[in-house]
Amino acid sequence: MPKTQVKHQHALVRPDEVSRLLKDIQAYQGHFATSAALRISPLVFTRPGDTRQMLWEHIDFDKALWELPTTKNGAPLIVPLSRQAIAILEEVEPVTKHRSPYVFPNARDAKRPMSNVAIKAALDRMGYGGKMTAHGFRAMARTLLQEELKYPVHLIEMQLAHRVADMHGRAYNRTEFLEDRREMMQAWANYLEKLKTARD
Repeated sequence: MPKTQVKHQHALVRPDEVSRLLKDIQAYQGHFATSAALRISPLVFTRPGDTRQMLWEHIDFDKALWELPTTKNGAPLIVPLSRQAIAILEEVEPVTKHRSPYVFPNARDAKRPMSNVAIKAALDRMGYGGKMTAHGFRAMARTLLQEELKYPVHLIEMQLAHRVADMHGRAYNRTEFLEDRREMMQAWANYLEKLKTARD
């Protein structure tokens, strides 16, 4: 049997490339929900389906947490929200919360989430076709959190909602290392802010 070919998603992982991307995202003038989803994607680096289907009922502004009951691997996930992520959600809340259960509703039908091609289409329009995808924000975070910010792999993998086991083979639960992950997510957001505001 021939080996299955693994197709890796396009992603930018060099700081200078990420800096340019973040500046382009900030300047993007597309649909409001798409623009907001683009801006929050690098901050939370969840799977694109989870990002576009984000529900207001799962956001806790007081605790600065996004609690997903289940992800692609069937397990729940807690996403600590940085100050920058909260600021985006506070900007979106008065626009979409009164008309949709979704943070980023579909442009044509607010009862449905944003289209699964909206972020990719926006990236393509910005000139990143073949260079960056919605899923690429995960590879970006995975690479730079380890190589530039020196965070331990198990924390990054937990935040990516990958199954991570301890030295005894037991899977960590969703609440473990939460404060460590909260600190990591804020440091990541600060790092992205620094890249976004850096001079070319």
